[in-house]
This record gives sequence, structure tokens and C-alpha cells, in this order.
Amino acid sequence: MYEVRFYKGDYRERQRKANEDDCICYVEHHFNSSSSPSANYTVVITGSNASQTSKNWGRWYAQSVAREFDLRLGGDQGIKIGGYNGRGDNNLRLTEMPAILLEPLFASNPQHAEWIRSDERQSWLARILCESIQRFFQHGGLVAFSVGHKYKTSRPNDLGAKVYGGGFEAEYAEAVLEKARTMLEEIETLQEEREIKVVQGDEVLWKQALDPDADITWDPVCCVLRIKQS
Repeated sequence: MYEVRFYKGDYRERQRKANEDDCICYVEHHFNSSSSPSANYTVVITGSNASQTSKNWGRWYAQSVAREFDLRLGGDQGIKIGGYNGRGDNNLRLTEMPAILLEPLFASNPQHAEWIRSDERQSWLARILCESIQRFFQHGGLVAFSVGHKYKTSRPNDLGAKVYGGGFEAEYAEAVLEKARTMLEEIETLQEEREIKVVQGDEVLWKQALDPDADITWDPVCCVLRIKQS
């Protein structure tokens, strides 16, 4: 199934080790920050040399976060290829596997910061990440996780941006990745089909395999989930 390994050291070293270990994918988790407390979008950075799989994976993750938290998408439909004027590119472009850098929420936005500090909302982010990996890497394997800022050899005290209300981005990013690791490593059956799930908190109440081309709509007035087969 899935095994998760955390990589430490400077970013170049993390990528080199993940390549040597033949990881199937690489995730670096950050939280964004801005001088404006109203910044309110989600985005995923991909390397300047990103594969189409990396781009598709990043967009799927960003769009899922945007729906779950009612945010707009940053970048090009959720992704920023090559980072912000190159910032973030060196974190990813040396990988030999699909790689994404997550910036799901703003540590500087008070509402986002409340979510970042929330154990429940951390689980939401972890679930989205877990489901994205299941969707794009269906055969299982070794997954590389990198905590943004933390554990760098060159700057061992770096924890990234301050989170409004307390703490630093790296501390909460690591908490999300630890939750995602638990979810991934508890998977007993590889996802070979499209699935629909009903989730309450961390508990999956119901799930069902679906036709890959089925059209799914939710009626919030009648509280009815409609599945229309192609």
C-alpha cells in the first residue's frame, strides 16, 4: 500500500534522498502569508519543469481545498508554475517524481489562522491530501513528505511565517502531514475505482464505487445527492 517518509535537510538534499529512495511522489507543505490580512485564496506551486501529472495533481488538490473552505483559486486554476518569481521552484524541480508545494491557507489571515490551528480543519487538509495521492498514485508506494522551512541544515531555527493568534506555519504544516501519514498508512485496499464518500469529522460513514463518468450533484435544499449515470 502506502508508506510515508519525512525528508529533512536543505531542500536540495531532501529531493536527492527522495530520488534515491524511488518515491512515487513528493509533497512539501507550507502555509502562505501576506502583508494583507484579507488575502484569501489557495494555491499549489509546481516546479518550472513540472510534469503534467504534477500540474493535474496540484490543480485537483487546490480545487478541493477551495471547495472545502470556500476560497478562490490563486495562480492558473490553482497552480503557480515555477513559484513566485522563482521562489519555491528550487524546492521541487530536482525531483524525479511528481512534486507539489502546498500553500492551502494564509497564516496572516485571522480566519485562515483559526482553521490552521484547529485540529478538525487540519484533518480536513490531511484528508484532501490523502485522497489526492490515492487518486493520482493508485498503485501505492513510498510517499515523500517535506515540512516547509523546518529541519533545514542551513537555517535550523527557521519555522516560517508567524500564524495569527500563535505559533508558526511549519509547526502546523507538520501536524497536517502527520495526520495525512496516518491516513495513508492505514489504507488497506488500493483505490482502483472512483469512490464517493460521506465523511463526518475523521469518520467515513458511507462509501460507494462509482462509474468514472457518472455526474454527481448535491441539492442543498432537499439534502439529496444525485448520481446520474452516463
